[in-house]
Amino acid sequence: MQMTFTQSIITILAVSLGVMVTRFLPFILFSGNRKMPEKFAKLKELIPPAMMGLLVVYCLKDVSFTTAPYGIAELVSIAVVVGLHLYKRNSLLSIFGGVAVYMVLIQAVL
Repeated sequence: MQMTFTQSIITILAVSLGVMVTRFLPFILFSGNRKMPEKFAKLKELIPPAMMGLLVVYCLKDVSFTTAPYGIAELVSIAVVVGLHLYKRNSLLSIFGGVAVYMVLIQAVL
């Protein structure tokens, strides 16, 4: 069933409002002199590494290490990401470097 134009607009507005509320609410709640609760401060430290781990697991879930090419592109790319991050401590450089190596490996080499 295809949505009508009005339904599409309402859906886009509802999703946009939901995204804006979740993005702006922390700044509204903890602005000024209000201190962030300790629970949220700990979450702020734990969520980024947890998300990176989740992304690695998601990226490797369909890789077959028992058949050719044995996940070589993925493992080399992960090694590049880790190496770049340990060397430069720049997440953006690490991610882009790993993606570039992966793309070259799957397109030109493997």
